[in-house]
Amino acid sequence: MATIVFFHAHPDDECIGSGGTMAKAAADGHRVVLVVATRGEHGEVVPGVVVSGGQLGIHRVAETFASAEVLGVQRIEFLGYIDSGMIGTPENDAPYSFWGADVDDAASRLAAILRDEEADVLVAYDPNGNYGHPDHIQVHRVGYRAAELAGTPRVYEMTINRDRMIEAFLARRDTATAEELEQLPEIDPDSFQMGMPDAEITHSIDVQALTATKRAAMRCHASQIGEDHFFLTLSDDDFALAFGTEWFIDRSRPRGAGEAYLTDLFT
Repeated sequence: MATIVFFHAHPDDECIGSGGTMAKAAADGHRVVLVVATRGEHGEVVPGVVVSGGQLGIHRVAETFASAEVLGVQRIEFLGYIDSGMIGTPENDAPYSFWGADVDDAASRLAAILRDEEADVLVAYDPNGNYGHPDHIQVHRVGYRAAELAGTPRVYEMTINRDRMIEAFLARRDTATAEELEQLPEIDPDSFQMGMPDAEITHSIDVQALTATKRAAMRCHASQIGEDHFFLTLSDDDFALAFGTEWFIDRSRPRGAGEAYLTDLFT
């Protein structure tokens, strides 16, 4: 069995983009480790959730531990940086923000965990951080540098299959009832820049059987994913459409035109 380390930017990122793969790896007997760069201090707060001053980060650490337990994670570590907020906000330049961190310093913290675990695999993010959040972009930079420092043999970029998502959502909207349309997010194919093009993606992990587990982990993050959030209000079928496949890139093994996706992060 192998040890796989998932490196994420904020609480809740772990279950949204990789929760199924984490749960699958744990169920298959692999050791799953979660490292989170920040405590999500500047993320959105669900209306009605009251957390006393300065305690939001601590609250979200507890939510992350609850989510990790659902997913079968065996070790959780936080690197200790501050959430940098969205791009162009004052939080980007705040002391100890992850976006402003020295890459080598942050990478050395992650590399220490990789060495301690003798990690076989590290999962970080694509170069755009999936959707351009500064902390997500920094996860990409720090992740690769940490793997280099620790000698971790394989690095994957967690991503979104941009082309498949556009295709699937446009098709779903064409068949949706008026009531269903209200629950589906809008996607403009001409401006949608999340994730990476299909041609760059090497691995497709089918987690359809684990979507209930994935959604249960999302519910643990109640301070930012309320019961009226579309993650939780989508029908089971629509949730499986949106979140039943998780996508990864192995830059060392590009997928040729017409080649099938690989389906195992451990081979």
